[in-house]
Amino acid sequence: MWGVARLKKYGLLGKTLKHSYSKQIHEALGHYEYDLLPTDEDRLADILGNSEYSGFNVTIPYKQTVIPYCAKISNSARKIGSVNTVVRQKNGDLYGYNTDYDGFEALLDTTGTAVCGKKVAILGSGGTFKTVRSVCSDRKAGSIIGVSREGEYNYDNLSAWNDADIIINTTPVGMYPNSGKSLVNLDLFKNCCAVLDVVYNPLKTKLVFDAEERNISSAGGLYMLVMQAVRACELFTGECIDDATAQNVYRNLITSVKNVVLTGMPGSGKSSIGRSLAKTLGKDYIDIDTEIVKGEGMTIPDIFAKFGEAHFRKLELEYTRKIAMLSGKVISTGGGVVLNRDNKYSLAQNGMIFCIERQLSRLATDGRPLSKGLDELEKMYAERKASYDYFSDAVIDNNGDFQDTVNRIAEVFKNEAIGYKRT
Repeated sequence: MWGVARLKKYGLLGKTLKHSYSKQIHEALGHYEYDLLPTDEDRLADILGNSEYSGFNVTIPYKQTVIPYCAKISNSARKIGSVNTVVRQKNGDLYGYNTDYDGFEALLDTTGTAVCGKKVAILGSGGTFKTVRSVCSDRKAGSIIGVSREGEYNYDNLSAWNDADIIINTTPVGMYPNSGKSLVNLDLFKNCCAVLDVVYNPLKTKLVFDAEERNISSAGGLYMLVMQAVRACELFTGECIDDATAQNVYRNLITSVKNVVLTGMPGSGKSSIGRSLAKTLGKDYIDIDTEIVKGEGMTIPDIFAKFGEAHFRKLELEYTRKIAMLSGKVISTGGGVVLNRDNKYSLAQNGMIFCIERQLSRLATDGRPLSKGLDELEKMYAERKASYDYFSDAVIDNNGDFQDTVNRIAEVFKNEAIGYKRT
């Protein structure tokens, strides 16, 4: 009887890995098992010595800690002083590499970010900072400064470095579940022409969002994550991965984890479209108004009647912030979510936002406390139109065939989900 060949096993070492996408990426790239291995430092030696694993990726905070465990490290990893990929040799020795270098180069290339001759400010001081600094140096950046809490350049003396052309965040600030935070106010950086953030969850950090709002070229770290994994996979397997395969893995991942967000006037069809769209895209469906009703134990008209609109808008802000941090959902919002601009970042951090437009005379009004007639709807629309425009990435007409509307949203989402912002 012939035995079945056992798949090799690899894993990701780090402190907190609950929301990592590495397992999805590697299992799409290579024919091997891949585990997430959240590890305290006192267990690091035992896991690295476990011959069950043929190699590892390494993330915060162990990219420098693993170096002494490696019998050999690549020239680039030695130069950088950081290892994020470890491969076990046949004799059991561990060899260390830095594939973050490849990933960050790919991020620069795909976003068209040219550092040559530019002043680059890199936020952070850890292993990823060293990698990014090395890439920028090799690409002939005009000058490179490291910004940290207690360094010569820090967050209390912005005037000493606010002439930077490019800002790159390598810290975990803004990472899930503490999204919505940023280390710098971009209004102070008049020369800034590009912002990159290695954080990939959320897809769009507050720093990247703020750059978009100012029409500054910007991108988060998901593409870097995938491309460094491509190089790691090649080291694991000894096989070359062609660019078409790599791009397909990236596109599939981002369309899988990105939310589709539906805004629009009350009664425009967001809930019906959302439920159908979720089935079409294979995503879970969440209606924020429904979640408010379940959470508060009363209907929205009752909340309005008992506590007033201001109280409801506060609840809406809280529920929107919580729900929008999730990934891979179709989310339907209430018609008035656009009244508070703070909801824009919440919805945009992991989502592509669609505004559903429908003739006012065709809007459903039952159970909607602010939809009391056509005159009121016309007034409401006039007041909200600019806000709907501000929130939306795309506008979809819902006056024709229902299924056609659903299909058009799905098509636009699949084609435009990558959504890099370039000047």
